[in-house]
Amino acid sequence: MELFNVYPLFDITPVKAEGCYVWDDLGNRYLDLYGGHAVISVGHSHPVYVDKINQQLQQIGFYSNSVQIPQQKQLADKLGKLSGFEDFQLFLCNSGAEANENALKLASFSTGKKKVISFKKGFHGRTSAVVSVTDNPKIIAPVNENENAIILPFNNIEQVELHLKAEEVAAVIVEGIQGIGGIHVPDPEFLERLEVFCKKYGALLILDEIQSGYGRSGKFFAFQYTHVKPDVITIAKGMGNGFPVGGVMIKPELEPWFGMLGTTFGGNYLACAASQAVLDIMESENLVKNAASVGKYLIEKLFTFDEIKEIRGKGLMIGLEFEEPIKEIRTKLLFEEKIFTGVSGTNVIRLLPPLSLTIEQADLFLDKFKKVLSEAAVKAV
Repeated sequence: MELFNVYPLFDITPVKAEGCYVWDDLGNRYLDLYGGHAVISVGHSHPVYVDKINQQLQQIGFYSNSVQIPQQKQLADKLGKLSGFEDFQLFLCNSGAEANENALKLASFSTGKKKVISFKKGFHGRTSAVVSVTDNPKIIAPVNENENAIILPFNNIEQVELHLKAEEVAAVIVEGIQGIGGIHVPDPEFLERLEVFCKKYGALLILDEIQSGYGRSGKFFAFQYTHVKPDVITIAKGMGNGFPVGGVMIKPELEPWFGMLGTTFGGNYLACAASQAVLDIMESENLVKNAASVGKYLIEKLFTFDEIKEIRGKGLMIGLEFEEPIKEIRTKLLFEEKIFTGVSGTNVIRLLPPLSLTIEQADLFLDKFKKVLSEAAVKAV
């Protein structure tokens, strides 16, 4: 059987990883400034993380959500404490798409409405409801086309209010920082007025923190740079440091009923072990603070690079936009300088390293990046 060929693959085979580094099968070491799509939060193969999962697996690896699983409540308590949302409720699932799918379903249940507002350049997943509100026609199959999806210009509050006034909207979903769309940070006033108008017109405000959450922005959640308190927060990626896990954080006023939401694998013992380990490491190593300080350092240094058209982001979620396509720059960084980075479209490089990135590792990247840009400038002349 052949693999269904939907991914363009680099000719690199990782076999080992530790901290902010990855090794391939040829013995090459790479500095990981992408974290596998912002998934690696506390660093690769952290011993606390490995031990916690191993210990859990030796006891029990899985049973369904038909029994008591105390680890779920332990995780909820720890997450509430560190995020500042101790009064919220937690529904555990397996991925970001599933988290957003359940969030939209919850909003529709609670409001009795169907329409959803999202924003241009936003990305919320590839499952049925969320792909319909994701601004990428290439991934929307005919079965996903949905007349209930309203995709509006980002940061345009007037357009949002215009649609909310009809009082047919169940939810407004917005990323704390747009990730795949190119690291676009919402205006604080925009988010704050979204909250006001959602309350006024009876819609739920869903903050998609799947990529921007879990300390990546230098706050636990990116929206915490504002005064907003959403109705629902969705999480995944950095939550499990590579173990598939997602979650929906739900305000206390929304009451569940049996069968309202469900999942087979969500909240399993191993997912809880991985997620608890991540929070323990984040707390003990002050990784949110580290993301803020190292990210600030990186951004300040990058502003001295004349070749970059625009720098966006917060913490260790950084977008570098160029006038020209960046394919050659990224290729040289990867294959010649052994540094993983991400992209958005053709002109934006994304930096999403583990939150444990050090100043020394940041300097290593800056030196190699400067070298690659200088070579590209000479070639252009």
